[in-house]
Amino acid sequence: MEFLYSQNNLLILVVAVLSGIMLLLPAFTKNRNGRPIGPSEAVAQMNQHDAVIIDIRSADQFKAAHIAQAQNVQMADLESRSNHFAKDKPIVVVCEQGRTSSKAVATLRKLGFDKVFSLDKGLQGWIEAGLPVRKS
Repeated sequence: MEFLYSQNNLLILVVAVLSGIMLLLPAFTKNRNGRPIGPSEAVAQMNQHDAVIIDIRSADQFKAAHIAQAQNVQMADLESRSNHFAKDKPIVVVCEQGRTSSKAVATLRKLGFDKVFSLDKGLQGWIEAGLPVRKS
């Protein structure tokens, strides 16, 4: 019990607890915002469950290359256009490198969509996997 009352030991204990919390925090926020899925799982969601693909990149980026059947919806328009998506179908959100799609996933989850995923590594990961893209 003396261990807890020593000022040096108490400081070490506080630092250890805070370090543990900081290490675990990303795992909790990632699960809340939707689990990222790889390109092969995204294809499976599209083929088996008729998943909706939402590309949140700019219109110019979308025209340069996008996944077939993807819908280009800007982040600013996501809430207003969400009524066009069925809540019972999976949604895969695509950005350029897989970093900003988590914001869109969080927005869709707040709007009541349960099956929302982020494409891991974004369109770049899709292309690296050798999967086809379209140009508009």
